[in-house]
Amino acid sequence: MEEHRPGVITPSAPAASCAGEKPVVLITGCSEGGIGHAMARAFAARDCQVVATSRSISSMSDLTNDPRFFLQELDVLSDGSVGRAVSNAIGRFGRIDVLVNNAGVQCIGPLAEMPLSAMQQTFATNVFGAMRMIQAVVPHMASRRKGKVANIGSVTVQAPGPWSGVYTATKASLHSLTDSLRLELKLLGIEVVNIVPGGIRSNIANSAIASYSRMPEWKLYKPYQAQIRARASMSQEMKATHTEEFAKEAVARILQRNPPAWFSYGRYSTVFSVLHHMPIFIKDFVLRKAMKL
Repeated sequence: MEEHRPGVITPSAPAASCAGEKPVVLITGCSEGGIGHAMARAFAARDCQVVATSRSISSMSDLTNDPRFFLQELDVLSDGSVGRAVSNAIGRFGRIDVLVNNAGVQCIGPLAEMPLSAMQQTFATNVFGAMRMIQAVVPHMASRRKGKVANIGSVTVQAPGPWSGVYTATKASLHSLTDSLRLELKLLGIEVVNIVPGGIRSNIANSAIASYSRMPEWKLYKPYQAQIRARASMSQEMKATHTEEFAKEAVARILQRNPPAWFSYGRYSTVFSVLHHMPIFIKDFVLRKAMKL
């Protein structure tokens, strides 16, 4: 299996055929303005039939009248919601060829004062939500001995910094689970890809700021409030990669006949790859400077 190192792009191979039929792709977290929405459009542009999902159909309203999309409400926190969406997709198309676990939430704040409920909610969505989708879709793929699962991680896992420790921890968990899944699901004929975005321009900062506004007032970290709040929008600054560009590259890799185990693309992906291999004291020094600590 080919593997792409973070920040390295190789030419994509032709997309695998699906017995002459359009591949059916189910994507979670397709609200307009986000990575999932851009990937839905990129898959459709590659002649796929896309099951675009979100907690609210209205958040994907621009896709409503396009026959390439089958819109479904889906809450990854709910067994019933996941089961209905997967059943509806299979009922409509007879199969699911690709599952993209994109739905996720940000969580900004100092770990020592972060409400445990906020931590639990983030893990419930980013980790257990993805696993709920996998457990719902894999039996169907296994029955056909064919399918692909792509999990959307984060480049921050390679060099975790302050104020986003919970989010980074969820993505680190997902990266680890993805590595195990790649070996386990291969036995069932299913391929697994770890998609690792760098700094991508999307609506994630808006949701992060909205979530941060519900946090309690910090006590121990009150002097650092400005830096903590700034972390919510950091990925959207300093020439973040456009969502459409990232989606086009990621979708091309997922549709390869032999997809890579790992694909990273976007602003800072190379920088974080280098930091990952640096001594800890250098990594800490760089992150303190970047966060103005």
